[in-house]
Amino acid sequence: MVSYVTEEIPPSVWYGWGDPARAKPLGEGALGFLRTTLGLADVDPDRPPVEHSAVRVAPSRLAEPALDELRSICGAGHVSTARDERILHAGGKSTPDLLRIRGGDALAAPDAVIAPGNDEQVRRILEVCVRHRIAVVPFGGGTSVVGGVEPLRGPFTAVITLDMRRMAALLDIDPLSRTASFEAGIRGPGIEAALQSHGFTLGHFPQSHQEATLGGYLATRSAGQASTGYGRSDALVKTVHLETPAGPMDVGSPSPGSAAGPRLLDLVVGSEGTLGVVTSATMMIAPLPAHKSYGAWSFPDFEAGATALRLLEHEGRRGDMPHVCRLSDADETAATFKLGGFKTGLLASYLSRRGQSTPALALFLWEGPKAETAARKRRSARILRAAGGVPLGPMPATAWEHGRFSGPYLRDELLTRGVYVETLETATTWTKLGATYAAVRTAILAALEARGGRGYVQTHVSHVYPDGASLYFTFLGSLEDDAQAQNARVKGAASRAIVAAGATITHHHAVGTDHAPYLGAEIGELGIEVLSSIKEALDPSGIMNPGKLIPAPTNTATTEEKP
Repeated sequence: MVSYVTEEIPPSVWYGWGDPARAKPLGEGALGFLRTTLGLADVDPDRPPVEHSAVRVAPSRLAEPALDELRSICGAGHVSTARDERILHAGGKSTPDLLRIRGGDALAAPDAVIAPGNDEQVRRILEVCVRHRIAVVPFGGGTSVVGGVEPLRGPFTAVITLDMRRMAALLDIDPLSRTASFEAGIRGPGIEAALQSHGFTLGHFPQSHQEATLGGYLATRSAGQASTGYGRSDALVKTVHLETPAGPMDVGSPSPGSAAGPRLLDLVVGSEGTLGVVTSATMMIAPLPAHKSYGAWSFPDFEAGATALRLLEHEGRRGDMPHVCRLSDADETAATFKLGGFKTGLLASYLSRRGQSTPALALFLWEGPKAETAARKRRSARILRAAGGVPLGPMPATAWEHGRFSGPYLRDELLTRGVYVETLETATTWTKLGATYAAVRTAILAALEARGGRGYVQTHVSHVYPDGASLYFTFLGSLEDDAQAQNARVKGAASRAIVAAGATITHHHAVGTDHAPYLGAEIGELGIEVLSSIKEALDPSGIMNPGKLIPAPTNTATTEEKP
């Protein structure tokens, strides 16, 4: 059987991603690529984060009576107002979060960090926070890239971060029904380690896998890199236990199907901590696959590659779709070949001789019994070849899998070298995919180059559906003096282009603060009122994660670049 276990890693460093020992400096080839592509004469590391001792933190506003009550609930050792703990929870991993903290600004850090140990403690903490008018930010791995865990006080006297790290157990596993129940604070590697000892996997591997938690998966409707095979988090979840200021609530059904009214589970999944705290959930699980088979194909251009993915979905035999289905556009493919070393350089030369001068690279991974996997791969190959694909063997796909969790480390290195880097994603129908790709890419480039610099945009499809696919954009430019304004300008332009194209404002990064101004364009003003009414019922005091998901009444998708 194939094992997915990856070791648990330490909590994030205060200024960036993960364990700094895992970060790798950019090689000379990558530095040369940046100089040429972005027109940078100098990419020396001259923008490091400030010294930890220089980070500015405001005094805690949490009154002593409230602190005493919280300590009596969790124990003094699990209630912290320490400077270091507050800095670690001063935000998530969005570019604005990192720009602030790297510059030494943790003035908005939470007034305390609380680590409950069970449902009852969560319930009692919320009761205290209602009485003392304290805002609550649920916190799992802290990996939000859209401002989802920014500790906003709103109209409240103070704000606490509710860190779920102590609630990280496998509660139950049912091998016959193929379900497992976990506490919400368990991280991705912990989930896999617990399940694989029983011969199962969750099959959910977002890029944040090593740090993100199950509660975070569900609160943001995350979609793992193997979602084409295993399904998104919202397709895998069966039940959720939610602790709200109005009381505990269990949503979903352990039954395989139910017609008992609207699914309240769908109100909780994707609610981003604005309704309550996800403390546990039951998930569908799958047997560990006996075999993994890799494949890479090249297509004449991104459009031809997208057509091939659509044909795989529409014309392939049911169950033949790869578990991982990833298509890069010409710019991302070019970057992959230029930075991948000697072997990928040979691939580029080979494809040029085959008439593909600006190829689009597709990576696939099939999982299952060996003979069945080989048959699925063989039938898929007939469709890919008929769509103009050139087979490249397994190497590009195995190389991608080896480094698939390393991208966030690269962002830290780029920021240190004065390179602005950001990502965003959307999804749309096959009919609109090409136009959406072109419009968003054009908007990003124009915004990047609005101050006279150069920009670079690369895109890939990472999730495929019967009716459409996702688009994931990564873009780079020279870091301007006012980097926060730069980020707001570029992301605002991209978001408006997404809305204008009729695509979703977010495919798997959730809403947070970044996308909240554009949510009304997707669900309508009445939809916003419905969400607000649900929040009023479960959180009448409004203490749960204020400022996230539900846009403020004055914000509109056409006039606001940033909440």
